[in-house]
Amino acid sequence: MTSIEKALAHAPLVAILRGIRPDEAAPVAQVLYDEGFRCIEVPLNSPEPFQSIRAMSEALPGDCITGAGTVLDVASVDKVAAAGGRIIVTPNTNADVIRATIAAGMIAVPGVATPTEAFIAVDAGARFLKLFPATTYGTGHLKALASILPADVSILVTGGISSSNIAEWKAAGAAGFGIGSELYRPGDSVETVRAKARALGAAVGA
Repeated sequence: MTSIEKALAHAPLVAILRGIRPDEAAPVAQVLYDEGFRCIEVPLNSPEPFQSIRAMSEALPGDCITGAGTVLDVASVDKVAAAGGRIIVTPNTNADVIRATIAAGMIAVPGVATPTEAFIAVDAGARFLKLFPATTYGTGHLKALASILPADVSILVTGGISSSNIAEWKAAGAAGFGIGSELYRPGDSVETVRAKARALGAAVGA
């Protein structure tokens, strides 16, 4: 199994810490790790995201994959790698970003919505795709996409995912779930994040 396959097998949850500050990053990430999360991203439109990524990557054990979300260009891939990040998540399908990520030895999880975007991502080397925004398209769309993609390609879902609908998406074949505001909002205390993480873990049976 690859590192991301191991992480998702442990718990099919990707934490999206949009808006987190560097001084919060390590304590919040540690709580998420304790609650079973093994994949954590800091969107690049957060305050000083590369500092937060570095803090998390230095604080957590090696089986936790940290990195960036909302990555829009190749230059940012290099900065994430320099900060110790290992995963690049995008909201869109950018073949150059995907190829740069893979060339750097990192994990690419590009955002897709249509079959055309999905196959552009696959052709660029991605084997994990992010259906985004998931709730806009629905579980039927996920099933249709999965039916035409290569067997070694997995789809994660992000956008509107919560403990109340995870079971529905899991039944539709989602390999993982990107969780944002349902897990963390700027200003949340560590204990608030812990409670949310525990509820999400229970929802996926982690």
